[in-house]
Amino acid sequence: MKIGTPKEVFEGEARVAMTPESALQLQKLGYECLIEAGAGKAAGFTDAAYKEAGVKVVRGAANLWKESDVITKVRPPTKTEERRLTKGKTLISFYFPGQNEELMELAADKGATVIAMDMVPRISRAQKMDALSSMANIAGYRAVIEAGNNFGRFFTGQVTAAGKVPPAKVLVVGAGVAGLAAIGTAVSLGAIVYAFDVRPEVAEQIESMGAEFVFLDFEDEVQDGAATGGYAAPSSPEFREKQLEKFRELAPDMDIVITTALIPGRDAPKLWTKDMVEMMKPGSVIVDLAAERGGNCDLTVPDEKVVSKNGVTIIGYTDFPSRMATQSSTLYANNIRHMMDDLTPEKDGKIVHDMEDDVIRSATVVYEGKITFPPPPLKVQAIAAQPKKEAPKELTAEEKRAQELAEFKAATRQQVGMLAAGGLLMLLIGAYAPASFMAHFIVFALSCFIGFQVIWNVSHALHTPLMAVTNAISGIVILGALLQVGSSNWLVVILATVSILIATINIVGGFLVTRRMLAMFQKS
Repeated sequence: MKIGTPKEVFEGEARVAMTPESALQLQKLGYECLIEAGAGKAAGFTDAAYKEAGVKVVRGAANLWKESDVITKVRPPTKTEERRLTKGKTLISFYFPGQNEELMELAADKGATVIAMDMVPRISRAQKMDALSSMANIAGYRAVIEAGNNFGRFFTGQVTAAGKVPPAKVLVVGAGVAGLAAIGTAVSLGAIVYAFDVRPEVAEQIESMGAEFVFLDFEDEVQDGAATGGYAAPSSPEFREKQLEKFRELAPDMDIVITTALIPGRDAPKLWTKDMVEMMKPGSVIVDLAAERGGNCDLTVPDEKVVSKNGVTIIGYTDFPSRMATQSSTLYANNIRHMMDDLTPEKDGKIVHDMEDDVIRSATVVYEGKITFPPPPLKVQAIAAQPKKEAPKELTAEEKRAQELAEFKAATRQQVGMLAAGGLLMLLIGAYAPASFMAHFIVFALSCFIGFQVIWNVSHALHTPLMAVTNAISGIVILGALLQVGSSNWLVVILATVSILIATINIVGGFLVTRRMLAMFQKS
């Protein structure tokens, strides 16, 4: 079978769905690769590079669509392109079936099969095909770069001979793939980053990246991402009011705001209102990654950069991935290559469209002339539901006293039992052991007890717990050796002297090592 990639006809689109590298991998699956002349030029891939990779360069989109059995694209097809589909052909591209019912019907009438890359489920096995995440990752990174290009200061704080520059404060609204990419980029540039998301389970991810999670004082439960495939669910009116109230509190302090909030199948929620823009400082920047679906900011104009009356720049570009076309094309082409890998189990260049496979079924919106959208629910959850943790019960004063009394009685019983057992053991030993043995045994017991107590009670601020244990053992050795150093036997005196020397070196060395360790954490 032949896989062909036409040149994107959407105005300003620079990406391409096949790269020379992905073509080599597709050929290993048994496919013949075709590409329209000039399709990869805007992304930095020349026709010569494709020819070198064994790809046939076809002149004219109509010829390419006619020759190809499988067509791979980035943007959804136009009606003209859709009419070029014929029975038995397969189209793989972003398709957004919920908003393109007419295109689905047209493809069904043609008897074709359509795989929507935007419908790949967000489960572990499908991550390699998750084109939405690939493009969102690039969009989040690029959003910070665009913000920096329009921001009049450094991201990181600096102290120079000419004066002090405070670090920029960045707020990221929505911590999905794009949001996390924006957080990582802004943190790496030295900004102070705050992030908000309606899903509480992402707080740990945000904080692990060096940003501060913005918490809301809201008592009602918020639906987690498990029920929505990892996406945010629509919020209640009460939650939304609390959310906007918090954003109004943050607005005057923020230098850069990056909004990424989207709910599948809905217009972008309005989260940054006109009055919040008016609260921001002149020179501040808002980058709205949801501009294509209406924008999260009231003043966003899709595909344009506007400046508010108070000097706030609002960026509403909808082509962030296309502004990094080489990187975007590489990742997207890899997503498609992995999809083709799953569609070609025998690696013989023939598609086996297994509609029992969760990933393939979810992504297929038209199959052999029949509309199959929407897909059935997944057999497994996209994200495992987080176990609910029960809050610890608050004890009353009476319950606390009862608990402490029970613990005290248990500890007393344990100590009395150990003393009784020890006393009984000593009596048994004294009854049968010779007097000379008992003298040495009492010295040994006193050495253990006194040496351990003396060294162990040294504050851990002066040595580490590990050193405390080794020093306690050395203290026992020294005490025992001191009691034996006055012996009349010269061999015992020598051994006792050596023991004192070695144990002293161990204790002194332990304190010196600890001192140096503690000095590492002290400011000079």
